[in-house]
Amino acid sequence: MTSSSETQKLVVVTGASTGMGAATARSLAARGFHVLAGVRRDPVGAPGIEPVLLDITDPEHVEALAARVAADPRPLHAVVNNAGIQVNAPVEALPLPEWRHVFEVNLFGHVAVTQALLPALLRTGGRVVNISSIGGKAAMPTYGAYAGAKFALEAVSDALRREVEPLGVRVVVVEPGGVRTEMATRGIATANDLAARMSPEQDQRYGGLVQAINSLMASGTSSGVTAEAAGEAIAKVVTARRPRTRYTVGRDAAVLTRLTRILSDRTLDRVIGTTVRRHYPKAA
Repeated sequence: MTSSSETQKLVVVTGASTGMGAATARSLAARGFHVLAGVRRDPVGAPGIEPVLLDITDPEHVEALAARVAADPRPLHAVVNNAGIQVNAPVEALPLPEWRHVFEVNLFGHVAVTQALLPALLRTGGRVVNISSIGGKAAMPTYGAYAGAKFALEAVSDALRREVEPLGVRVVVVEPGGVRTEMATRGIATANDLAARMSPEQDQRYGGLVQAINSLMASGTSSGVTAEAAGEAIAKVVTARRPRTRYTVGRDAAVLTRLTRILSDRTLDRVIGTTVRRHYPKAA
């Protein structure tokens, strides 16, 4: 339902070109918010959605977004830090520039956007919604960089929550599992490209593992929730009167998050190892 008060409020959604971010923007616009949708290409608007050119790793783009919000008389209700990339490779085989790029997009860019818009949120008693991942709770093999950034985002969210909730700003983490979007397809292509650059020794050690993880990723994505369902779940978090500190999206996220709380590291290693081995390529 749309309320008249919501039509007077802004929400910023980063990474809103496609997939979960675009679906979140549509769900929020349907609720009557004016959505500033951060996109990197092909800005196409829709009722209630205003595309804003935004690369969250570009300081000028972030400054322009903050200026756009400051110039609007409507209060800023929420910032949804959704932008992200998926890069999978064994820790040994992922070049350091790739590590830094993953952290720039999946962590430091979100910090930059939050810092820029926090003054507006403090004035309005708004909220920060950080889109983490099931990977922010359990790190699968080859997910070192991606999960590392998501674990860090979880920690930053905890620190921020304890800093600004006494000042009236809510901080919420959303942890999706498999979601049927283009991100996984791009992630598999990137993983294959990185695997092709491994040394012969690294390929011998990790080639089968990379193939298994790609198969597991494709399987998890195809059985995951739709982007529309994920966007609707995030929109509910944005509008919840008293949001929890964390939400999962999808059954797989709920199950794995629960397992990380009750299983030892070694037991969880065995569970993950068994799951991955099912996806190894069959011997010829």
